Amino acid sequence: MNNFKKIDLLVAFLIGEVCAWLMFFMGRNLILENPALAAASPYLNYLPIIFPVLCAIGMFAAYFLSKIIPVVYQVAKFVLVGGFNFLLDMGILNFLIFATGISTGLIQSGFKSASFFVAVINSYLLNKYWTFKRTTNESASKEFLQFIVVSLVGLFINVATDYVFVNMVSPFGGMPLKTWAQFSAMLAAAIGMTWNFLGYKFIVFDEKGIKQDGQQNSSIPQIQA
Repeated sequence: MNNFKKIDLLVAFLIGEVCAWLMFFMGRNLILENPALAAASPYLNYLPIIFPVLCAIGMFAAYFLSKIIPVVYQVAKFVLVGGFNFLLDMGILNFLIFATGISTGLIQSGFKSASFFVAVINSYLLNKYWTFKRTTNESASKEFLQFIVVSLVGLFINVATDYVFVNMVSPFGGMPLKTWAQFSAMLAAAIGMTWNFLGYKFIVFDEKGIKQDGQQNSSIPQIQA
C-alpha cells in the first residue's frame, strides 16, 4: 500500500501552481494574437488560485483510490508530471516565439528543440525522484539513455496510432472527420502514455537496483550502541 506523505501534496500543489502560470501567460499571448478568444481572458486570473488546489485534491483522492488499486497513486503522479512537461515544453516555445517574433524557419525549430530538451530533463528528474522514487545513482548515464529510448518509442507509438486511426479506420458512428481526428489524437496520446508509464516503471526506474542495494546493505553487520 502507498504511504501518504505531505510532501506529495506540496509537490502536487507546486506543480499545479507552475502549470497555472504557464497556462496564464500562454493564454494571454494567444488572446493578443486571436481577439476572438478575449472572452476567456477574465478566467485566466483564477488559474493560479484554483488549479494548484485541484491538483492537490486530485493527489489526495488518488491516495484513497490506491487503497483499492495501489498503482493509482503512482499513475496520478505520472499524469501530473506528464501534463507539467507538456505545458513546460509549450510554455518555453510560446515565450521564445512571442519574445522574438520568430515563428518559422530553422530558428523556430531551434526554439522547439530547446523547449523539448528542458521538458525531457524535467520529466526525467520528476519521474525518477518523485513518481517512481528511484534514489540510487547507479549507471545514471545508462538510466537516462533508457529514459530517452522509452520516450522516443512512446512518441512513435503515439504518432503511428494516430496515423492508423485517422487514415485507416472509419469514424465510429459517423463521427465528423475533424472530430474523429481529435478523438484519434486523444486515443493515441493515451496509448503512448500507457507505454511510457510501463516503460519507466519496469525498464528505466525498476526497483531491482534498489532491492540489490538493500540486500547488500542488510548483509553489513550493524553496530549497536
